[in-house]
Amino acid sequence: MTTGYIGDFGNAENRRMLVLENGKYFIGKGFGSKDTRIAEIVFNTSMVGYQEILSDPSYCAQMVVMSYPLIGNYGLTDDDYESKGIYLSGFIVREYNDSPSNFRFTKTLSEVMADNGAAGIANVDTREIVKIIRDEGAMRAMITDADRSVEECVKELKAYELPHDQVKQVSSKKIWFSRTKNPEFNVAVVDCGVKLTMIKKLNAHGANVVVVPYNTPFEEIMRFKPDGLFCSNGPGNPEDVPEVKELVQRARGELPIMGICLGHQIIGLAYGAETYKMKFGHRGANHPVKNLLTNKVEVTSQNHSYAIDKNSLTGTGLKLTHVNLIDDEPEGMTDAAEKVISIQYHPESAAGPEDSDYLFDNFIAFMRENGGKKHAKENRY
Repeated sequence: MTTGYIGDFGNAENRRMLVLENGKYFIGKGFGSKDTRIAEIVFNTSMVGYQEILSDPSYCAQMVVMSYPLIGNYGLTDDDYESKGIYLSGFIVREYNDSPSNFRFTKTLSEVMADNGAAGIANVDTREIVKIIRDEGAMRAMITDADRSVEECVKELKAYELPHDQVKQVSSKKIWFSRTKNPEFNVAVVDCGVKLTMIKKLNAHGANVVVVPYNTPFEEIMRFKPDGLFCSNGPGNPEDVPEVKELVQRARGELPIMGICLGHQIIGLAYGAETYKMKFGHRGANHPVKNLLTNKVEVTSQNHSYAIDKNSLTGTGLKLTHVNLIDDEPEGMTDAAEKVISIQYHPESAAGPEDSDYLFDNFIAFMRENGGKKHAKENRY
């Protein structure tokens, strides 16, 4: 079955094909890399922020369908990347614009994707593809040449094993630093695929930051005498990174801890909760979340395939603070006694709503209560 072709290919060389694991396929116009790419296909409902999506390490080993129809129209700028690499495998869009109208842009989306081996396909019916994912769940998909046999592509897809080392792929290989003026705190960030905006937020809140690889031992982290531990976002299954779970278990009670997205899930595992893979995940900048402490509803930016089983929180010591109003999924937790806070969505998001900055304030308050302020003038790193 082929559906959803819209418009011109430009020339025969631009004809590309998107093949899904369920046998459906779409012919469209290629952009970015011309290489064949296989990955898990997911969708994102954001209207803006495709550069942030492109450079978010949490999309490692995935290709993204953008439900908003026009992509590429403002290009890419040097200052708006969320990481130093491009980790997603492909973009699927309704209409791709290769002539950006933006005085800040330095490269087109296609140029950056080609440079980093990410394949793109446009002029396909993204509404239909989103509906397929919504109804059948995330699945393997391939972007390849349009003249290939669909049957052979499906066979290859079914034999393909999705990776389980995404965090290892995206985590920094060396320790690095991000300093701020007149620091009050020192925070160790465990890099599971950290977004640069998170580090900028910590700097803006008066914290010097040391970023450490995901598998850095607790004793090595403590050499930097941090006032708090921050577990970042990242790709894949939280159970694939037991090193970070063990780190959180070791740090509990000794350091205030904050986790975002994958870090939130890992904190749940460290306390004895359970996680599960969602049918198609949450991805977009418009997800309603209720703050149970204030009864206010926040519009949030999200990107995750896994979630914490709400029923498994009983007896863990974690208090539920936020829930998703669409599916009642846990979105936030805290352990005030051990000064732990975690959140499933992205309060730092540069491409989404900005009404969740208080979560960083809460982390700062935990560090201040824990005596972090006494280290203000040491500037240890």
